[in-house]
Amino acid sequence: MDSNSTINNEIAIDIPPILRVYKNGHVENLMSEEIVPPSLDPTTKVESKDVVISKEHNISARLFIPKTTYPPTQKLPIFIYFHGGAFCIETPFSPNYHNYLNSVTSLANVIGVSVNYRRAPEYPVPTAHEDSWIALKWVASHVNGNGSDEWLNQYADLEKVFLGGDSAGANISHYLGLRVGKENLYGVNLEGVVYIHPYFWGVDAIGSESDRAEFVEKIHNLWRFTCPNTSGSDDPLINPAKDPNLGSLGCKRVLICVAEKDILRDRGLYYKELLEKNGWSGVVEVVETEDEDHIFHIFKPSCDNALALLSQIVSFIKRD
Repeated sequence: MDSNSTINNEIAIDIPPILRVYKNGHVENLMSEEIVPPSLDPTTKVESKDVVISKEHNISARLFIPKTTYPPTQKLPIFIYFHGGAFCIETPFSPNYHNYLNSVTSLANVIGVSVNYRRAPEYPVPTAHEDSWIALKWVASHVNGNGSDEWLNQYADLEKVFLGGDSAGANISHYLGLRVGKENLYGVNLEGVVYIHPYFWGVDAIGSESDRAEFVEKIHNLWRFTCPNTSGSDDPLINPAKDPNLGSLGCKRVLICVAEKDILRDRGLYYKELLEKNGWSGVVEVVETEDEDHIFHIFKPSCDNALALLSQIVSFIKRD
């Protein structure tokens, strides 16, 4: 093996069981590269289909609708979901995320919109955030029943919109919540946001982060890899504490889900403090899962703790 091949195969950032980044910039998805087609799921009775949001920017989504009572007797809330994967792996079409949206859609009785945004390193952050804003505006374009998708035109209640995501997807949800608060979307009421193990960070360690120095450095490096033009880990995109607009989050309710063993746990808890300190007037709920690590519910969706977390998220969405 020549020296160039050796360099190309050297690992720059290793975060099992999620991803591995090589020094040549290649990203290896350690979760799964498998994709599944849209379908009518026999277990949940949820139907899915794929739609193009922007041909120009290659943005798409997988839509989910419950078919237990079809057509619905009343309009359904919308749950817009952004998958995790550190901004550089995963899609709505992977078995894990497809099945997760089937479950939430069925149990919460919502229309699910799982957004396929462009990923780093080919499309560095904040491309994922901008793509997701385009996706949210696309959903909003259905407000008078004149959008491009008939499910949303006929059955979506744009007065009850929820955003949600895990890890990097929770970060995107936060960004969108702030943007809705600043810019508004005609006819859309953002009722709540669900943050599952949110990917927030910062230069100064908080909580138990200082006890895990090696992992802390990996996260700093991973952020710089996905967002090369960043000012660092205190960039407001990754550190909400540095965003002066935090108090303008454009929803009424927030659910923050953290896991006891997750290195990002303390950032999630700190986010609650930050919202309260910055004068946000909504209601914050926190759910902590004991003895579990980052995005455990995606790796082990049928375990008791994952089912309990799913139930808590569904309850948050269904609450009036």
